[in-house]
Amino acid sequence: MECKQLKQVQHGVRVWREEVIIPTYPVGKPERNPVFLEKRVYQGSSGKVYPHPVIESIGDEPRDAVYQALCLENKYLFIMILPELGGRIQRAYDKTNGYDFVYYNQVIKPALVGLAGPWISGGIEFNWPQHHRPSTFDPVDSEIFENSDGSCTIAVGEIENMFRTKGMARMTLFPDCAALKIDVQLYNRTPLPQTFLWWANPAVAVNDDTQSIFPPDVTAVMDHGKRDVSSFPIARGVYYKQDYSAGVDISRYKNIPVPTSYMAYRSKYDFIGGYDYDRSAGLLHVADHHISPGKKQWTWGCGEFGKAWDRNLTDEDGPYIELMTGCFTDNQPDFSWLMPYEEKAFTQYFMPYREIGAVKNANTEAAVSLELSEGTARFGVYATKPITNAEIVLTEGGRRVFSARADVSPEQAFSGSADGINSLESALELTVLDSNGTRVISYRPETPKTEPLPEPAKPVPPPEEAATNEDLFLYGTHLEQYRHATYLPEDYYLEGLRRDPTDARINNAYGLLLLRRGCLEEAEQHFQAAIAKLTRSNPNPYDGEAYYNLGVCQRLQTKNTEAYDSFYKATWNAAQQESSFYEMACIQAEQSEYAQALSHVERALVKNAHHMKARGLKCALLRSLNRQAEAACFAMESLAIDPLDLAAQYELTLAGDTEQARALGIRLRQNANWTIELALDYAGAGFFSDAIAILKANLAEKPELTVYPMVYYYLAVFAGRAGQKEQAETYRTLAAKSKGEPCFPHRVQDILVLRECLAQNPQDSRGWAYLGNCLYDKRRYEEAIAAWERCRELDERYPMARRNLALAYFNKRGKKEDARRELEAAFALDPGDARVLMELDQLYKKIGVSPAERLAFLTEHRTCAFQRDDLYVEFVTLLNLTNQPEEALKLIEARRFHPWEGGEGRVIAQYIASLVQLAKEKIMQKAFAEAVELLQRATVYPENLGEGKLAGAKENDIYYWLGVSYAGLGQTERANECFKKAEHGDEEPAGMMYYNDQPPEMVFYKGLALRVLGREADAARCFGKLVAYGQAHENDAVKIDYFAVSLPDLMVFDEDLNARNRAHCRFMTALGLLGGGEVEPARALLESVLRENPNHLSVKIHLELLEWNL
Repeated sequence: MECKQLKQVQHGVRVWREEVIIPTYPVGKPERNPVFLEKRVYQGSSGKVYPHPVIESIGDEPRDAVYQALCLENKYLFIMILPELGGRIQRAYDKTNGYDFVYYNQVIKPALVGLAGPWISGGIEFNWPQHHRPSTFDPVDSEIFENSDGSCTIAVGEIENMFRTKGMARMTLFPDCAALKIDVQLYNRTPLPQTFLWWANPAVAVNDDTQSIFPPDVTAVMDHGKRDVSSFPIARGVYYKQDYSAGVDISRYKNIPVPTSYMAYRSKYDFIGGYDYDRSAGLLHVADHHISPGKKQWTWGCGEFGKAWDRNLTDEDGPYIELMTGCFTDNQPDFSWLMPYEEKAFTQYFMPYREIGAVKNANTEAAVSLELSEGTARFGVYATKPITNAEIVLTEGGRRVFSARADVSPEQAFSGSADGINSLESALELTVLDSNGTRVISYRPETPKTEPLPEPAKPVPPPEEAATNEDLFLYGTHLEQYRHATYLPEDYYLEGLRRDPTDARINNAYGLLLLRRGCLEEAEQHFQAAIAKLTRSNPNPYDGEAYYNLGVCQRLQTKNTEAYDSFYKATWNAAQQESSFYEMACIQAEQSEYAQALSHVERALVKNAHHMKARGLKCALLRSLNRQAEAACFAMESLAIDPLDLAAQYELTLAGDTEQARALGIRLRQNANWTIELALDYAGAGFFSDAIAILKANLAEKPELTVYPMVYYYLAVFAGRAGQKEQAETYRTLAAKSKGEPCFPHRVQDILVLRECLAQNPQDSRGWAYLGNCLYDKRRYEEAIAAWERCRELDERYPMARRNLALAYFNKRGKKEDARRELEAAFALDPGDARVLMELDQLYKKIGVSPAERLAFLTEHRTCAFQRDDLYVEFVTLLNLTNQPEEALKLIEARRFHPWEGGEGRVIAQYIASLVQLAKEKIMQKAFAEAVELLQRATVYPENLGEGKLAGAKENDIYYWLGVSYAGLGQTERANECFKKAEHGDEEPAGMMYYNDQPPEMVFYKGLALRVLGREADAARCFGKLVAYGQAHENDAVKIDYFAVSLPDLMVFDEDLNARNRAHCRFMTALGLLGGGEVEPARALLESVLRENPNHLSVKIHLELLEWNL
């Protein structure tokens, strides 16, 4: 594909900024209300989205949009990066053959795949601190550089909002080199341990000629959470519900029909890649496998389902796969720890290659291939930069069988062969030497051996089943580390403390959990208990973490004297020195003891020279000691470490650097949360004037009532600390009046600041609402409810507080009518809020409001309801529930839908239900030909539905009724063909949690088809299994699967899984009874389900079926 932006660079490297115009599908506005998704599962871990706002709608028509592109180009490569879209590499183009070695999407076409909504395919996405990255669709910071060695660099980075860590990637292109170097720095800016993973996510265009190239020692791959395992590359079992027992090469896109992930079990190689045999070109990633063990492929699948998702994400650029590369992680989820103020740094390389087929080894300089077939060895060499007069040597058992000299470069690969090989491939070795005889790369094939497949992971047991307190401590820590969505670490810690209240490990861990939630007094008690146990026999424990955590907790309570003592004791242990000396320096600086503070901060920097907050503090201390030149010099050194460091830029601004002042001003205006983080750094050391100046920078060029309210709250507190009482009052007033929402506080400091401001201005209704948001996010539910109720007392017309109270009353207190009252009030106050309307309708559904009443209510608010796909689907569902399938079908066909990934199936279910209901009406009217036409339509999904048919989709009902229709037409042969299709599929009933689980009615129609085909015994077995399963499992206590990967519902009301299971099992039992001819017991069961849930469409449909003679 032509690249119009090329500067035709032939020598050296160029870096530049330019505006590019890209057709872009618009997204909706961020939701104003907080969305608390405490039990949502996303990519195998928590799908919590707060404090990010959710975007839930995508436009249908593109429009040209202007983006600021950052570009790199040398003789071989062109790279384009879009900082406005998460800093992703949008294009990576090989100039030597005109090949986009990562998938190039010519449009920005978001789909609802991301954690908070919009996500785009193509390029290379950087996923951290989780997958997919929460800010993947947000602007990031960026800078470009020309380096002294002739290379050029683009840096992108941000302080992310969820865990307050800093991430930066520096992408460098060197002269005459066809490899992009990416240096990554991840820095924990907080005083507490944080978890993270890093998956760089290159997309690769695929077709029937493409293959994922995993290292030759990868013989097993694992699913998310290591919950399942498959042999590789030839799969020989069931994986993702697909039967590969015949032996299927799953390294080939064309062989995987359904959405599938797999991650290498282990490898000692440093590469992963993909190759297009038609284009003779591909992609390689190279990184040290000790740091980058993660090697993953993801595909939507080559079937109709995947092709529909391809259409959702691009207009013309076709299918892709993701060849993800994980650093400090080998699975999703697989999180590593960042200790307080720790930096983790690593390097990755992405490069094209050409003409040599499936790579067997690769490094940053070259890649080689080697295959042995029928006594002939064929091999190839590709180089990332020119190697003149390279020597290529192939040996067999140490004996040379081939040797040649050749020039190898990104433009000219080498291919060779050797005949007469009599040994196994493992006896061969291919070596490439440069003109000086230095080894560039080599490859010796693996010795064939059969290894058993690794065991899948096992779930964590319930707390009461854990054998020891050590197990409880480790299980709880694991759940925190992996951010599990449905298992709570405190359950394990509290069980451990029930067994032994003095356990030091668990007291420290539970105290830390409470500290994260801002429960400071309670946390302090647990740290003190841990210390008491640790010092029971001597005053100097092996591990000083509890002392350090106690200091952090005391400092947040402004107990600075006690905190200083705790930190100093923690420095007796090496592990806590860098963080403790920094905290001590902050305390001393706050007391204007700058020389002592400087001494402490120097000790912190001895332990960690890349402790960027300590570096910023050192600059401020030098400046306060009138050593301005040293401060400026040290700030420049900091920028060499992190060119996007805001504190260094601020210090240089004070030193008179106008260029840094301009850049800093743009950055602080761009992102209020970055501004607050920098201001907190200075305020934490008592530099309140600096903190105020930094916060004021965010106000520039904004109407005062559009500023993010937390900026004003922090200004009020810091002004008060600086003795500026009148200004503090002004800022509190502005905070109370600001309309700069959504406002989602999320830091423990946010709680403290809001409480301080509310103590001074208790009439600030919005402040109470924001405080409630933060407390609810921290699982402090009763305090959150109290804050929202206080807001309601002050301003009963503020809809967010009323809506939030509804959620809390329903989920945490079980007060359904109170929830209804508050949510109805919220919607009445803002009848244009489509999300609140959706939530209100879902509440009505949960409390048993009849379909007719719900339909009348949504019809009254039809314009608002039709703003959202989910409400639109509910509307057509209600039409089907109220016997209006023709109107439901018309509405379905009139809209283009945008499904959430993992939430597919809803609109398809209503499309099929509408057509099948209409067909059954025709069958009753003996209009069999019309019934056939309707049912045949139900087997093909129109593109406007946004979904394709999943391979293995269960259509027993459709084909059963088709058989009935053809039989009515007297076409016995066709009827039997349909009945035979209807009797396919699994006859084992199961629970129903996911969109691709088999509904129980499919077993029922399988049984009916078997009966028509004269196989009554088989039919009876199907019906009997439905009854047996339903009766056996009706009273099960149901939990979400420990290894659930995707439960993407953005529903805010808790689901009663036991009630859902009870209805599912009764429905199943009723179907079995109906199939067995026990009509009245079946009727009784179906009616009992409808009494509990009048909105159960399948039950209603089959209750009507009782009148048929089956």
